[in-house]
Amino acid sequence: MSISAQVSFVLVAYNEPWRADQLCQLVRELRPGMRVQPAADGHAALELCKRQVPSLLIVDGELDGLDGRQLLRELRRHGPTQRLPCVLISARTDTASVRTVLPLAPAAYLGKPYDLDDLRQRLDKLLPRSAGRAGITTPASIDSVDSFLERMRPHNRGAPLQEGVLVALQRLQSGDQDFAELEELLTRDPQVTARLISVASSGTQQAAPCLSLGEAQRRLGAARSLQLVTELALQHNARLIEPRLAELGAQLGAQALRTARLASWLARQLKLDRELCFSAGLLRNIGELALLRSLQDWLDSGGELDESSLQRCLRERAAGFGSALRAQWALPLELRQVIAAYYALGAGALSREALVLNLTRLLIDLPEGGEPASLSGERTVRLLRIDPDLLARAPRHAVSG
Repeated sequence: MSISAQVSFVLVAYNEPWRADQLCQLVRELRPGMRVQPAADGHAALELCKRQVPSLLIVDGELDGLDGRQLLRELRRHGPTQRLPCVLISARTDTASVRTVLPLAPAAYLGKPYDLDDLRQRLDKLLPRSAGRAGITTPASIDSVDSFLERMRPHNRGAPLQEGVLVALQRLQSGDQDFAELEELLTRDPQVTARLISVASSGTQQAAPCLSLGEAQRRLGAARSLQLVTELALQHNARLIEPRLAELGAQLGAQALRTARLASWLARQLKLDRELCFSAGLLRNIGELALLRSLQDWLDSGGELDESSLQRCLRERAAGFGSALRAQWALPLELRQVIAAYYALGAGALSREALVLNLTRLLIDLPEGGEPASLSGERTVRLLRIDPDLLARAPRHAVSG
């Protein structure tokens, strides 16, 4: 007997992580014994289906990579998956789109946003009864913000975009925005920085890794960079809606920019890589920003969040979100080491740029009225062999671009 016949599972391929999580939870609610497998994009979903045919596929019509229609079209070309039941959920519900999908024989074709009760009833009819206790009255498992965040962490979508970038993109589309001004705004956005470096690193055949936003923009070109930023802007929760989360997001963005500018200033004085230090400084708190975005997802899914829980989540989970995001986007190891050095110096060999990031934190963390000269005994200062006059001139509180 084949593996696919022995093991029953449902494949969920959906663009928005919190929606994918909601769908997985719904399947588990209806069939407690059913295994549920998420897929991040259309190509991953296709490979999973080729290895093992699921009992049911729930797919986003606007999925990255292969979209839902293309994925279903590929599946219908192969014998084992020709009859695979599929629930297709799409923003395109016009007559022409429906006619295009009908030959692909989906078990259900639903519009966005889907009605949860309607979907629950449809899934209850489509899911195998042998997987567990059937019936739409099965009570959902009690969820918490911690369990939700733990599920979101490995595939979180990163930080929200800064408000200035979103406004500038809208104005650019209407012809009211100067492109040079938009490019300046992009250099201050942690999410843009991380995404463009990630794409430039994965797409290049050069031996040297891409370590900064400036290098990423040069490799990708203006048109491709703008396309990637536009895709980021179209994602769910590119903008934080809840006022407290939006306020915190703005504060964290300002802190990141302050860190980046000070790190760049120090690198310039020491004749080091300014672009690398600026990008590393901008990315040092992206985990906190990514966590805020997932907390917005939590609220969107019906969860509740008070101030004490918000602060606790930031303290306990931000670092994990940042690590997961840097690994997920495969940021170059050298850049990740420089970012990590902001928080602590490891025991191994360190680049001078990494030392600059650590010195940046030491300067920023000085108490009000503290003298930079008090840092002269720090290991970082000794390794960099910094002149005391340079420490005294370091602009800790206001650094121009």
